[in-house]
Amino acid sequence: MIDVSIVIVSFNARADLERCLESLLATPSAASREIIVVDNQSSDGSAAAAAGWPGVRVIEAGANFGFARATNIGIRASRGTNLLLLNSDTVVPAGAIDHLLAELQRDPGVAVVGPRLVDAQGRAELSYGRMIGPFNELRQKIRRRRPALVDRLTRRRHSPDWVSGACLLVRRTDAEAVGLLDERFFMYTEDVDFCAAIKARGCRIVFTPDVEVVHVRGRSAAAAPAATEAAYRRSQIAFYEKHRPAWAPWLKLYLRLRRQV
Repeated sequence: MIDVSIVIVSFNARADLERCLESLLATPSAASREIIVVDNQSSDGSAAAAAGWPGVRVIEAGANFGFARATNIGIRASRGTNLLLLNSDTVVPAGAIDHLLAELQRDPGVAVVGPRLVDAQGRAELSYGRMIGPFNELRQKIRRRRPALVDRLTRRRHSPDWVSGACLLVRRTDAEAVGLLDERFFMYTEDVDFCAAIKARGCRIVFTPDVEVVHVRGRSAAAAPAATEAAYRRSQIAFYEKHRPAWAPWLKLYLRLRRQV
């Protein structure tokens, strides 16, 4: 069986996707791997461009299904023992995937590993956190506004409640045990929900600063900012209804008062 299946969801981010594929194919990996691109009906030629790269399998979804559903399509078509969920706007340096696999394999109690994410200038992203709730969301927002703090916080290995789905390595057995990603989340919070389901089975999530992956961020979102904001709010409400039902009415009221729903 293949060591790792790399599943990339693409939507109107052709330049980023090609840069991501170039980084993956530029150097050999010790682990056997397959690369699957699921294209959410891009209009910029992303699917055709990806099909031109050697060893890359493209699945055209036929519609814009969002991140969770498209990722599940890719997972179901894959064969790897492990799954790497990877955003199209990432650049993966040589050795990164092998190091993530080694991190996962050294402890059978660990089901998910996420690397340190940095932008093109090397500034760290707060790509992990505690379970989403009103106070933890506020805490996360405050921390993100302090780059020096984010840099310091992302220098230590630990076990958070979730790591970002922009680059998330998970054992296939654990992903399948929780039914893959919850498709009610079109875009955003699906990674937090996925990690929560895996943790509920008694498995651990690990964030490691020993692996860095570049995350350019927001190219697909930039193509349709209003639709992206609406999708985020829908996912946020769905998340609270599922995990924080007592808070869901208050969130809806807050968003109505701010004219965000």
